[in-house]
Amino acid sequence: MRTLLVLSVALLPLCATATIWQVGQGLTYTAPSQVSTLVGDGDTVDIEAGIYPSDVARWTANDLVLRGVGGLADLESNGMAWGGKAIWVIQGDRTTVERIAFRECSVPDNNGAGIRQEGHNLTVRHCQFHNNENGILAGTVNPSTITVEHCEFGTNGFGDGFSHNLYINNVDSLIFRFNYSHHAVVGHELKSRAHVNIIAYNRFSNEANGTASREIDLPNGGAAYLFGNVIQQGPQGQNSNMVGYGLEGLTNPDPHELYAINNTLVNEKTVGSFFQCPPAGLFFKAFNNILAGGGSFMNTWPTVVDTLANLRITDIVLLQFADPAAYDFHITTASPADGLGYPAGVAFNGYPLVAEYEYVHPADGILRCQQALLDVGAFETCTTTGLPDGKESGALFLFPNPATDQISLVIPEATTRNVLQVLDAQGRTLSPPLQRMGDRYLVDVSALAPGLYHIRFGDARTAHFVKL
Repeated sequence: MRTLLVLSVALLPLCATATIWQVGQGLTYTAPSQVSTLVGDGDTVDIEAGIYPSDVARWTANDLVLRGVGGLADLESNGMAWGGKAIWVIQGDRTTVERIAFRECSVPDNNGAGIRQEGHNLTVRHCQFHNNENGILAGTVNPSTITVEHCEFGTNGFGDGFSHNLYINNVDSLIFRFNYSHHAVVGHELKSRAHVNIIAYNRFSNEANGTASREIDLPNGGAAYLFGNVIQQGPQGQNSNMVGYGLEGLTNPDPHELYAINNTLVNEKTVGSFFQCPPAGLFFKAFNNILAGGGSFMNTWPTVVDTLANLRITDIVLLQFADPAAYDFHITTASPADGLGYPAGVAFNGYPLVAEYEYVHPADGILRCQQALLDVGAFETCTTTGLPDGKESGALFLFPNPATDQISLVIPEATTRNVLQVLDAQGRTLSPPLQRMGDRYLVDVSALAPGLYHIRFGDARTAHFVKL
């Protein structure tokens, strides 16, 4: 396979020169800042679990992996910031940050962040952001995609309404999934000016005493996909509108399309709206959403809409949620949301409008059970077992995900006779080129159109699925 050979050759220099740096108590380097000026492109920094008080740094090398090992590496900044900006200022490209806690950053201009992103492309996984003036603050850098998954954001914000749990400026894309964002201090649980936003399987919540404004604010429009989110507004919320779109002008590149599919929205205030959009210039499609509590569906309806199978009930008790007092909005078969859903089809660009997963608290997810009748809201009444992308399922391990060129699928020795299939969003079997190499398959996906796919691996009796 010519493409795979070229890729392997391109990676050789990086693999040969990359260094793993170790940071921790009793080691040569006892704080992350001590190696931040020493690392080179492609290096990894392993930071032992523990507290690193008042340690701040700037990272300028490319393709870095910065990760806690043995648990969270806790950057308790005590109000410190590098360059008056953040605990970590990331200026290199394609940085990955994993298992780091960012806490207590403040600066004179009230914009101190856990991470200040100034490079191209960032991935953040399994991290925590608490009590900063911003959790993540990302500048306008293009081209750039920011991916945040399995993270918790809580009580970030200066209290002025201009700082938030996350504030992403005009990058190309934001992928935000399997996260828990709550109790932003007056600001938004998520504010993003990204041209494309994929916001899926998260929990956004003020809860009983939170003072956040909107749960999701996408002020410049663009293409936005909200799938399977649990969105709750408490009685102390500063802004009665839960999801805002295009309210500071539709200045992002076309198309301006907002898709809301299988979300559960609960408003504990008696006023407001679940969605707030400008009256013209966009397309709004909403299928299979639960809209529980006070307020209206939409403050002013756009002129071009497509809505179906949305359940609007003012009395939250009537939804038969599992435990609404504990913010558990799973439904039972007694709920009016059971079996009420309708397939949403695809977006104008062919992107499947399907909730593939469910949020699992805190900051995790599970495959959404598929049954004959689709339920409304973020949860199905049936149950299933499965793990989000990139996790070991007991049968296979898939990486990278998402991918543009090839994927590597690691399989256990005991299943060598099983059959591998690639399925599109409609369940049709595809046949991309693949190569067996020991305990793995290399699958060439470069010819597949952008979208969601499933990898099926199993025999006649059992099957395992992973979303690609």
